[in-house]
Amino acid sequence: MSTAALPAFARGTINLASAGLGAKGLSATDEFFGPLSRLLSDEPAVYHAGVYDAHGKWMDGWETRRRRGPGHDHAVITLATAGRIRGFDVDTAFFTGNYPTACAIEGCLAPDGPDEASEWVELLAPSPLGPSAQHFFDCAADGLISHVRLRIYPDGGVARLRVYGIPALAPADGPIDLASALCGGQVVAFSNGHYGHQRLLAPGRGVNMGDGWETSRRRQPGHEWIVVKLAARATVESIVVDTAHFKGNYPDACSMQAADLTGTTGDLPTLVTAASMFWQEILPEQKLAADRIHTFDGHLVKQASAVTHVRLNIHPDGGISRLRVFGHTAEGEKT
Repeated sequence: MSTAALPAFARGTINLASAGLGAKGLSATDEFFGPLSRLLSDEPAVYHAGVYDAHGKWMDGWETRRRRGPGHDHAVITLATAGRIRGFDVDTAFFTGNYPTACAIEGCLAPDGPDEASEWVELLAPSPLGPSAQHFFDCAADGLISHVRLRIYPDGGVARLRVYGIPALAPADGPIDLASALCGGQVVAFSNGHYGHQRLLAPGRGVNMGDGWETSRRRQPGHEWIVVKLAARATVESIVVDTAHFKGNYPDACSMQAADLTGTTGDLPTLVTAASMFWQEILPEQKLAADRIHTFDGHLVKQASAVTHVRLNIHPDGGISRLRVFGHTAEGEKT
């Protein structure tokens, strides 16, 4: 689905139920036809005609057996990080004769995991579902949530659950990675993302060359860039550029610019695309090497004031596995 087709709550948020960011299925009443783990996959659901396993037709999602008594099925998911939820996408892709007729979602804040004493609040009242479609729902409650419970009525299969929200920025004594998706960092614009960019701000190191941001080969003068909204207005202390697995296609060099866009209104991607080339330089051009973690700090990072956005330039093109921007929040602000 294109970004333009997403509801407003999906913009400026991240999928807190992303397995790639660390979300996990905690429990389910039944997983006979499809394990709960498939529900949290970052990739769009697929359909393989004629593929069966020991339990029956293979489906890309969480699917329970046909219920023959009262009640309904449900599953509990540990979110990648606690956050404030704005909305949901309950996707029944390829479930046509075996989708639930309705769903509901509850949430709780339980840092050590939910137990009998946990207080669950209703985030989505029972709502109808249809066959093979994305169903977008607003979240009905505010407050921090670490776990969600998806109820399906009475049984059936759901391909994907996406929980769109804003991660909670935990207090820290030292510098934090303000570019991290788990803190609220977001990619807002880029010049080229031919081979993908979604995992640039993910936790951990890249697992292969497909796990990061990589551009196509540049055939004209200039260089490629990507703009990241930091989790909070902050002063930058150090920058980490990781070229893990990029060996014949890493950039020759990188540099970084930054700006304070506090109070800016309008279409942000359009605004930064036009203006970011003139932002303050905080890291002059630095040579990069293959398959290596590069840390730039001390006298190299020059910043006069707090910023909300950074622009990573790669010269001229290539692939970066991870970007980290460590710093201190300014006056406890969050963007």
